[in-house]
Amino acid sequence: MTELAPTSAETLFFEGNRHMAAGDSARAEGCFRAALQMAPDMAEVHANLAFLLDERGAAVEAEACYERAIALNPALSQVHLNFGTLLASHKRFDEAEAAYTRAILLAPESPAGWSNLGGLYAGMKRDAEAEVCCRQAMALDASYGKARFNLAYVLLRQGRFEEGWQCLESRDWYGALQAHLDCPRWRGESLQAKSLLIGFEAGHGDMIQFGRYAAVLKRQGAAHITLLCHPALKSLFVTLDGVDQVIAFDEAVPQTGWDCWTPLLSIPLYCQTRLDTIPAIIPYVQAAAGRIEHWRASFPAPGIRVGLVWKGNPRFENDADRSLPGLEVLAPLWRVAGVHFISLQKGAGEDQAIHPPAGLPLLHLGSQIEDFADSAAIVASLDLVICVDTAIAHLAGALGKPCWVLLPAYKTDWRWLEGRNDSPWYPGVMRLFRQSAAGNWTGVVAEVQAALEQFVQKITPGPTP
Repeated sequence: MTELAPTSAETLFFEGNRHMAAGDSARAEGCFRAALQMAPDMAEVHANLAFLLDERGAAVEAEACYERAIALNPALSQVHLNFGTLLASHKRFDEAEAAYTRAILLAPESPAGWSNLGGLYAGMKRDAEAEVCCRQAMALDASYGKARFNLAYVLLRQGRFEEGWQCLESRDWYGALQAHLDCPRWRGESLQAKSLLIGFEAGHGDMIQFGRYAAVLKRQGAAHITLLCHPALKSLFVTLDGVDQVIAFDEAVPQTGWDCWTPLLSIPLYCQTRLDTIPAIIPYVQAAAGRIEHWRASFPAPGIRVGLVWKGNPRFENDADRSLPGLEVLAPLWRVAGVHFISLQKGAGEDQAIHPPAGLPLLHLGSQIEDFADSAAIVASLDLVICVDTAIAHLAGALGKPCWVLLPAYKTDWRWLEGRNDSPWYPGVMRLFRQSAAGNWTGVVAEVQAALEQFVQKITPGPTP
């Protein structure tokens, strides 16, 4: 190799890094591949190419690049860290653990390895080890937000709310809104006679679950509360207890006009919410009477009406685990006599709802639903909702409607806590059915079928003597 070749490859490597930092993955990949043509033994180039390949879903090729980079230079801690992330995303937990451990051995003073290992353990429900790793990362760098967020997941799932809410403050979902607003952030001081903007964050379900805090703040003396929310929630949130004004985030949002503002998920911290003080007065949203009448005309003849949702948003990070593979997984439920099943499925799974498997009669209303106010009107006229962990579960709970939620074993959301078949967020109406092993929905559906038979027997009038 001439003296010019390594220099040219190095130049391409740095150019690729610049493109990668600017978000131009295609040009970055081109630079890295060209560099490897000149200098095929540059470990850093293989590593960065692997990172890009993993980002665009080319996992097999990415893995090969990571392995080549490690073979060329096993002392690069960041490469082991990134490789561990790839392995963890494909549930190769033992290999991911080994990769993170190697990264820590190479850079024990870096919080990233400890944080990633803690996050891996949290997903595997090895909570004690997860907590140790996260706290080690935080001891190395108190400002390392990822470790604090991973710890929040563990603490909140265990019901350790006092520290859990504090750790949840490490999230950065509301950065753009905070930069837009020109009023101070509320941090627990008196709201007596003050106006407050509650900012949106996270998903529809989070907004419905924590929207209850508007009424809490109103009782604390807030004079006027404006809620900023997703467009599909606006009509529903007009009925939300404690809210005076609702603005959808696709509308013009003023920069000022309130005494203060707060991200929605920060309110439990400043209200000092604990397991035994969760504000759980339900219902706290209402379905509009006119919409109820409109949808009731679509319902089947008298019988037990059960709403179904078996898939969530496919963009959610854990959707492959929380959603069912398809409607056919719920087939045993159709063996329960006297039940009419109604689909509220919207988006993913809607095609199967329109053309259900043979022998699974289903009234599909999801395609006609315009927003959550429509969904609320349908749910209000049902006897029961059976769903996976999606926003519909929170909607049913907020309406005070009986709801059974099917939960995955892997990365069960923290809000459902541990080892419970009920929810203190929705007392008396929510029932949880948990997987005993990741990916195994058969046992869960069998439990739901048995429970549904009991539910039907309980509410169906017996013969007159």
